[in-house]
Amino acid sequence: MAAASRPTIKDVAARCGVHPSTVSRALSPAMKHLVADDVADRIKAAANALGYRLNMAAKGLRTGRSGLIGVLAPDIADPGFPPVLSGITDHLNAEGYATIVVDVGSNGSEQDLVDRLIARGVDGLVLATVTLRDDVVKHCLDAALPVVLVNRVDAAGQLPSAASDDVAGMRLAVEHLVALGHQRIGHVAGPQHVSTGARRRAGFEASVRDAGLSARHTPVETVEAYTRAAGREAALRLLARRIRPTAIVAANDLLALGVYDALAVRGLACPHDVSVVGHNDMPFVDMVAPPLTTIRIAQRDMGEAAARLLLARIAGPEAASEHIVLAPQLIIRGSTIACGH
Repeated sequence: MAAASRPTIKDVAARCGVHPSTVSRALSPAMKHLVADDVADRIKAAANALGYRLNMAAKGLRTGRSGLIGVLAPDIADPGFPPVLSGITDHLNAEGYATIVVDVGSNGSEQDLVDRLIARGVDGLVLATVTLRDDVVKHCLDAALPVVLVNRVDAAGQLPSAASDDVAGMRLAVEHLVALGHQRIGHVAGPQHVSTGARRRAGFEASVRDAGLSARHTPVETVEAYTRAAGREAALRLLARRIRPTAIVAANDLLALGVYDALAVRGLACPHDVSVVGHNDMPFVDMVAPPLTTIRIAQRDMGEAAARLLLARIAGPEAASEHIVLAPQLIIRGSTIACGH
């Protein structure tokens, strides 16, 4: 017995009494707005009843696009990244794109992963992994593939980006602590080969200098990775100094949790012995003890902005690189109090 043929767009159109082009528009997230809501709902119901599914391979042959976007994540287990990813995927899904998320982690070559995504025909890439001086930037430019950065910038600003104002974020943290009377403020700086680490350190150093604090009383310890363990070791070095900081600003919240661990090792209490400020406001830092004062970055908005930039790049590859900078916000919780309280 012959297998039943797959329903076609013409079958859906015949059931609804509309032209096939109307069905195509109604079932396309990017074009649905061109069809009246009641008609689009009727077409969708008919397509579901018939078991019709849009043939993306055939559509790709007609349009020259796959409808796929690659996203390279630095560490999918980092609690700070899912809100960024959610902003990216929700916006792209609404425009008819599906995403392929690759966890770069410490495995393999980023350039090799980019090549694998290109081989799968992605229409563009969102990179959350780029270092300040990264060979993958030139590789992407040479491939003439639409690419944008999220929560990262490259040193030369060659690729469009959506990122938080890291310098302003550090200024908010330092000014908050200075207002509380702290004059000995340490910094656990992030990796200096990535923009977040380098820019936040620069912001910290400029802010303590503008506040009139001495370099001797504002030491910096740098980590090689944004991990809790790295934050712990860096904080232990700060706490071992002859002049111990009364406050520590960490370059991200995982590092700040490492600072908490270091304080526990030394038998010190936060915030009564040492105040702590994090950065990013990742999920659940309001539930630790004490709840973490931190710099909130607009993670979901950042993801949405990166998706918008990429779609604009796909539509007009010759467009000049645009850099969207989102304002951070100080979130005061229980990990900071007045010095000497």
